Amino acid sequence: MVEGMIGKKIGMTQIFREDGVVVPVTAIEVGPCVVVQKKTIAREGYEAVQVGLVESSAAKNVTRPLRGHFQRAQVAPSRILREFKALVAMDEIEVGQEIRADAVFQVNEKVNVTGKSKGKGFQGVIKRHGAHGGRASHGSMFHRAPGSIGASAYPSRVIKGMGMPGHTGFRQVTVRNLEVVKIMPDKNVLLVKGAVPGHNGSYVLIRKK
Repeated sequence: MVEGMIGKKIGMTQIFREDGVVVPVTAIEVGPCVVVQKKTIAREGYEAVQVGLVESSAAKNVTRPLRGHFQRAQVAPSRILREFKALVAMDEIEVGQEIRADAVFQVNEKVNVTGKSKGKGFQGVIKRHGAHGGRASHGSMFHRAPGSIGASAYPSRVIKGMGMPGHTGFRQVTVRNLEVVKIMPDKNVLLVKGAVPGHNGSYVLIRKK
């Protein structure tokens, strides 16, 4: 139907396959999602499906323009809206239609998961870039400092891209080729192999590879 869905990261656990192999998985609550708008070439210049995540607490703090947008579609307000490519003809998709995980994804399918990584605040080069740091022996004046960041004679400047201290994390990260291990349609939960970016409760986008 569409190439992806909006989800909320629940957390990590592990499950056993039929052959007894332990698989680390991330549980993602995928919807249910609802179609809020259909973007067409005649009106917007491109084709896409605007999807909203159905949440019970999303009705709070909705702006008046967005409230009219949801009322026009006759759907409940959503806190997060995203656009996805349609995998079928646009005539087969209806505004207000509910999208569930078992209708979009399949077990053993590869997906890409996009989310905001955990924010670490301001960090030094050891934590931010994995620098070794100096010796920890007594008398050393060089423990966690970045050291030399460029030559003095030439080019007499810091090269662009030099690893320096700064804000770490809280950026958009996409983890590719994650395997769908299990789908639980009764709970709207998707289990994907491996870790996905973000803290528990954060929003993620799951797209077909």
